[in-house]
Amino acid sequence: MAGLTSDSDDNDKFEWESDGEAAPSSAPTLRNLDAPGPSTLVRQNSNGWANGEATSTSLVEEYVTMGFPKDMVVKGIKEIGHNDVNALLELLLTYKALGDEGALGDCSTSGCACPNVQDDDDDDLDSDNWDNDNDTGGREHNSDSSGDEDFLKEMSAKDEKINLLVDMGFSEDEANMAMTTCGVDADLCVLVDSISASRVAGDCHSRNLFDDQVMDRCFDSFGEREKARLMEERKKKRKRYGGGSHGNRSSLDGSDDEQMHLPNPMVGFNLPGYRRPSVMRMLPQQAIGPPFFYYENVARTPRGVWETISRFLYDIEPEFVDSMHLSAAARKRGYIHNLPIENRSPLLPLPPKTIFEAFPHYKKWWPSWDPRRQLNCLQTTVASAKTTERIQCLLARSSNPPPPSVQKYVIDECRKWNLVWVGKNKVAPLEPNEVEYLLGFPRDHTRGVGKTERYKSLGNSFHVDTVAYHLSVLRDMFPNGVSVLSLFTGIGGGEVALHRLGIHMRAVVSVEIGEANRRILRGWWDQTQTGTLIEVADVKSLTPDIIASYVGRFGGFDLVIGGSPCNNLAGSNRHHRDGLEGEQSSLFYHYFRILDVVKSAMARM
Repeated sequence: MAGLTSDSDDNDKFEWESDGEAAPSSAPTLRNLDAPGPSTLVRQNSNGWANGEATSTSLVEEYVTMGFPKDMVVKGIKEIGHNDVNALLELLLTYKALGDEGALGDCSTSGCACPNVQDDDDDDLDSDNWDNDNDTGGREHNSDSSGDEDFLKEMSAKDEKINLLVDMGFSEDEANMAMTTCGVDADLCVLVDSISASRVAGDCHSRNLFDDQVMDRCFDSFGEREKARLMEERKKKRKRYGGGSHGNRSSLDGSDDEQMHLPNPMVGFNLPGYRRPSVMRMLPQQAIGPPFFYYENVARTPRGVWETISRFLYDIEPEFVDSMHLSAAARKRGYIHNLPIENRSPLLPLPPKTIFEAFPHYKKWWPSWDPRRQLNCLQTTVASAKTTERIQCLLARSSNPPPPSVQKYVIDECRKWNLVWVGKNKVAPLEPNEVEYLLGFPRDHTRGVGKTERYKSLGNSFHVDTVAYHLSVLRDMFPNGVSVLSLFTGIGGGEVALHRLGIHMRAVVSVEIGEANRRILRGWWDQTQTGTLIEVADVKSLTPDIIASYVGRFGGFDLVIGGSPCNNLAGSNRHHRDGLEGEQSSLFYHYFRILDVVKSAMARM
């Protein structure tokens, strides 16, 4: 969303999260011929370079193969940049014609031979080998070449962020301007804010038109209406989230990077069986549908993530829910949506809330010294056979009951991996069909793919009963059914929730990159539904024109639902817990982009 975090409050020492897995990064072949594919989105900038091809390192290699020395190419890029490849080529030809030895130091244009590209790539462009140069023949590198390497790395980082911004719908010129203004090290959300603010300042100041109707036209593209609204709120110095169920909030304008407080108990605005003061929330005007939208992700994230998500999604207060209050397993999640919060109703019959209610046959072998009555967050992976065998051998050699140190080790492992007792001294992971049951899916929902894929898909899915409780307000609002845009669909947790609520899905446009997940959803759909299912592999392929065509075809969407990958958000992902700057979790910005385009297209209907 592998990182694994226990979501249970009684096991804080473990930081395992089942949501750390992500769908494959490559887009498989589309199942529906009507669905657009990534191959239609090969962009080219004004100089003829496809985005991603003209990064600094690849551009250096390109000119080295043409016979220019590497130092000469780097000097040229430093002097005029690399956006205009024609100008750069002309400058390099000038260097070569003039024999600019003084400017290039050790590189003599009169004696330069075309280097071997492979050797150059290994020796000079690979920063991992830089510190080992003394072990490869005593080659000397002066400070200038080291500086060139740093320069190339900085330019590559800049190129990567520019490509991300272009993927989000901004122009390359806007991306370059934001990088110049904010610096190469600026976070992605800061760059997005900078571009949006520049659009607001440029478009509206030049026209000097401030009436509401013209302002709406001024801010008709991605991000601009949001920035204008935030600017207006700052002028009014409005306190955000005043009087909400989670208390007063810090400003969400990016100036305060404090961790958003997670409530305890984590029961959202309301849950069945929990008496709390009634919650009144006022949605910003821009957040009010159509369409209704629903966004989900892990509750425990790096600092500032939920503030940023909330700010992009119209400053709506997140609703944090731990599914342990609705089931026998924990699952701490945050939800941002514009659905009503009154007159909700749970799925019936209510799901079991303890391990023994869900699986009474495990009580036979459950030792008295194992206090667990609920499971931790259901993970994308399970314990190995070596882990369960080690526990069995350890208990077989111990007294009955085992000493406290053995008890502690075994219980810690059982909590970490959600192991259950299936025999004397014998523990085992839950079976996939048991995980399906705990998450609210029909039995054998994921059957037909490999066991490893089943655990992975289930570990990344919605908790159906929680989502259905929130979506239950749609039942009376749409008696004739709904049309749904489902982003990051997974195995169809949102669709299963609507089905179990008795809400007919007239049409679903499902966007899911995982081939196994798409196969699971299609198999379930064909057996249970009569509406139209259109499958799209990649959110990046949903251009404004394609989105508008779906809006026109289905008369708009009643619900936009999804939860972007949490790979770079989950607590266990120590190496790549990069927040919304991470490769996978930055896909959140596509959720906002697509939602904004849907809202604009429906407003024009």
